[in-house]
Amino acid sequence: RCQRWVENCRRADLEDKTPDQLNKHYRLCAKHFETSMICRSSPYRTVLRDNAVPTIFDLTSHLNNPHSRHRKRIKELSEDEIRTLKQQKIDEAFEREQATQELNESNEQNTVSEEGGEEQEEEAVPLTLEERENKDYLKSLFEILILMGKQNIPLDGHNVDELPEGIFTSDNFQALLEYRINAGDEVLRKRFEMTAVNLEYCSKTQQKQMLEICESCVREETLREVRDSHFFSIVTDEVVDIAGEEHLPVLVRFVDDSHNLREEFIGFLPYEADPEILAVKFHTTITEKWGLNMEYCRGQAYIVSSGFASKMKVVATRLLEKYPQAVYTLCSSCALNVWLAKSVPVVGVSIALGTIEEVCCLFNQSPQLLVELDNTISVLFQNNEEKGNELKEICRSQWTGRHDTFEVLVDLMQALVLCLDAVSSDSSVRWNNFIAGRAFVLSSALTDFDFIVTIVILKNVLSFTRAFGKNLQGQTSDVFFAASSLTAVLHSLNEVMENIEVYHEFWFEEATNLATKLDVQIKLPGKFRRAQQGNMDSEVTSENYYKEILSVPTVEHIIQELKDIFSEQHLKALKCLSLVPSVMGQLKFNTSEEHHADMYKNDLPNPDTLSAELHCWRIKWKHRGKDIELPATIYEALHLPDIKFFPNVYALLKVLCILPVMKVENEKYEMGRKRLKAYLKNTLTEQRSSNLALLNINFDIKHDLDLMVDTYIKLYP
Repeated sequence: RCQRWVENCRRADLEDKTPDQLNKHYRLCAKHFETSMICRSSPYRTVLRDNAVPTIFDLTSHLNNPHSRHRKRIKELSEDEIRTLKQQKIDEAFEREQATQELNESNEQNTVSEEGGEEQEEEAVPLTLEERENKDYLKSLFEILILMGKQNIPLDGHNVDELPEGIFTSDNFQALLEYRINAGDEVLRKRFEMTAVNLEYCSKTQQKQMLEICESCVREETLREVRDSHFFSIVTDEVVDIAGEEHLPVLVRFVDDSHNLREEFIGFLPYEADPEILAVKFHTTITEKWGLNMEYCRGQAYIVSSGFASKMKVVATRLLEKYPQAVYTLCSSCALNVWLAKSVPVVGVSIALGTIEEVCCLFNQSPQLLVELDNTISVLFQNNEEKGNELKEICRSQWTGRHDTFEVLVDLMQALVLCLDAVSSDSSVRWNNFIAGRAFVLSSALTDFDFIVTIVILKNVLSFTRAFGKNLQGQTSDVFFAASSLTAVLHSLNEVMENIEVYHEFWFEEATNLATKLDVQIKLPGKFRRAQQGNMDSEVTSENYYKEILSVPTVEHIIQELKDIFSEQHLKALKCLSLVPSVMGQLKFNTSEEHHADMYKNDLPNPDTLSAELHCWRIKWKHRGKDIELPATIYEALHLPDIKFFPNVYALLKVLCILPVMKVENEKYEMGRKRLKAYLKNTLTEQRSSNLALLNINFDIKHDLDLMVDTYIKLYP
């Protein structure tokens, strides 16, 4: 196209220019184009159609005009003259390049030197008018992108690539640009009035580049605080869908300068199906892209959806092999029983958990459905109103994340099925087609015998870990004493495993009783029966089938998972919680943290004086004044005015605090996770963006526009 333009203009001196040079350095007036070639989409822009070619050239008008006959004629250049002109331009370009190179070298020499603790003043190179205008223009673009990120405004208002122009309004980014020009932004006005007619406002590629820089600069503010704190822990949340691709949300825990434990969102990591590749990419992103030193990582936890647990366990194992002090733990924001259920490698369990989530989601979406469920519960529990009211209250919360989720579900089963049946069979126009259709599908899923057996067995197996898990999310003293009770929990589960025949018989009887109450036929799963059609010798009973396929693997897995997640190192760390004065008091100040603190010896400022310092710490609280209360949490201990007089205790408390199993005491420092959930809930899957998400979730983090502009100019000169 550029070649045709040059030919039509009859400019022999431009014929050897590359298309890129012509596009960057040469402009053509709009009057040389037919009006049909011009698209006026904005009062500030004259945009050419893609196939536009200049055709309007009046090369003979001066001959007919008497006033112009004596004007100087346009001289046609000979080949030698053209060659001379070209050489002159090449020489000028070379001189400009030399000057730029010298300027860069002088800039490098003038950088700040920190040797000897003395700072030299950096000589500021004055910007040219063009450079200053370009910086101001880029700053305006960055301001718009940051605003869109903070307010969660997608760059494209709609996906209408296949529809012709003019059907919908322009995209959000262009609309905000025009609005800003109308509001008096002279930098943008001047830029777009003078820009070549065939250029976009800001191309999609440029927007992507600028967003990546915004994301990087905002993330760096958090990472700088993490590095200053030294020690940190890594936590991932459930895999999410961002514009059609699976990503892992990554959060980081650390104690800031004000001694507050914080959990901040630092970005999304593309999910890989192969766990080994995922482990490598996870490590590379954290260390190389984000610049965190994993030698300072003291904890790792992964909240996972069903089916992803085994893969994330591989990631944890690979990190532990490289960094033994990055203890693999549970996350405080996830109930132990829910976490264990999601990790069970049985397909039936994953399907059951998905069904439970869908049921909870359907009722939470519709207040009318909740009222219907309340009425059903009232009828079923009219002889036990207290129990009925308790269940009604639970139904109005996110009950799928409770320690006793499966107990609640078994109690609610009859009410849920009756309510869903009533909705799906209602002939009036009370319920829309979507709700009636979902009610029918979910009622069928709940009344499947496979589902009933699964939830009853999970309820019974996880009853052994319920109190233990609840204590892990309790006060600091509860967590400390829970660590000591793990042996008893494992002993109970091992006893169940040894007598699985007897236990399974009781569990299966409970499942059949519930099925009978719901009028559900007791049978083997259809897929198993279909697979056994040709096998005449097969006489497997339902009871034996579910024992082998569900009860045995579930109990075995939970025993192994508890051993893995509560490793010797993890338990040692939890035993160090006796440093917290209230725990110390409950133990009558007869504690021995020295034995358990060995694993953190290299993290202490003065490890040689640890024993003496711990003795002083115990004496301080044992002989305190009568009106002085013992601090009950690590948070309170870290905020003591004299904590810095105990540097080793302070360092130990900081490291213990960041373990993912410890809950964030102050809710305002756990906003990263809540904002992440809100972003995912409020944003359509196809409009989600990993860059904009970070800006939205971390909207209160300060940002340096000048740094963003300078970074952009440096990366994309």
